[in-house]
Amino acid sequence: MPEIMTSRRRAKSWAFTFHKDYEHDLRDSAEQWFRSKRYFVNKIKPFILKSWAYWKRNIICDDVAKYIDKARNEDGGKRPFLLHKYIHHGLSSQAMIFNLLGPLIVRRDLEPFMSALLEINIDFPEVEVRTQFEFEDRKVFNEDAGQPTSFDLAILGKNVNLFIEAKLAEREFGSCSIFKSGNCDGHNPCTGGLNECYLNFIDRLYWQRMKEYGFLDGAISHSPICPLANYYQFFRELLFAIHNNGKYILLHDERNPAFIKYDPERDRVLGLWPFLKQFVPEIHKDKLASMTIQQIVRHIELSKRHKDWIGEFKSKYGL
Repeated sequence: MPEIMTSRRRAKSWAFTFHKDYEHDLRDSAEQWFRSKRYFVNKIKPFILKSWAYWKRNIICDDVAKYIDKARNEDGGKRPFLLHKYIHHGLSSQAMIFNLLGPLIVRRDLEPFMSALLEINIDFPEVEVRTQFEFEDRKVFNEDAGQPTSFDLAILGKNVNLFIEAKLAEREFGSCSIFKSGNCDGHNPCTGGLNECYLNFIDRLYWQRMKEYGFLDGAISHSPICPLANYYQFFRELLFAIHNNGKYILLHDERNPAFIKYDPERDRVLGLWPFLKQFVPEIHKDKLASMTIQQIVRHIELSKRHKDWIGEFKSKYGL
């Protein structure tokens, strides 16, 4: 008799890595790295430092930790540098970008990053270039209260700006808080009037920017489901970049199946990133790009100028 193919057996033939397996390996790497340093960790979750107060121990290079600490106190504390709630977590994407690009910024050696950008056909800004972690501008969407749209890193220049969103173990782009809190059913306000959206009602400019840059001329306006309900962060950040003469760059771990993954059977690329790019007007598709942590690591190693920390980075993140 032919062997019965149960669902459990079929599951083992699935072509893609499951996110939980990827995250499990990443947690193991973080735990081992913390233990190798003899750092105090959470007793139940040893891939997290004991408390937020120990966040500097999640940063590989001391000069980077000092740079971040100084940035937190700039402008007399009027615009405090925002450290995430889980900056002490071994899988913190904010800590990861501090560890990966922080040394290049602090040591004024952005050439490896520039080389990685050229690999994805993105030119580096020119003239009076400055970098800023946790970049925001409340005026773009009239975000006069609450958490504004922000980027993990901005590289600003006279000719173009680069806005970088880092994703490590995340499973998604952030969704709309109004929808998540149960105060919206997720229907598309384009079909009945934009003021059916609470955020539009309180004068946030998300929908106005969507209209201004042609996002409502295609499939989005005809869908019964609101595109911002589940993909709020993606559209906010892309619109922000477009409005500020910029490029929106996703920095992700190539092992994470959530954002980009390859389907060998049909020779195609899947994941949230290629899916959402379908809804971007053709005129703006050159304003977004993705790159991997592994690409940048490779260019840093090729430079041979950062041997004092790049090995630690690879160990910490299981590369």
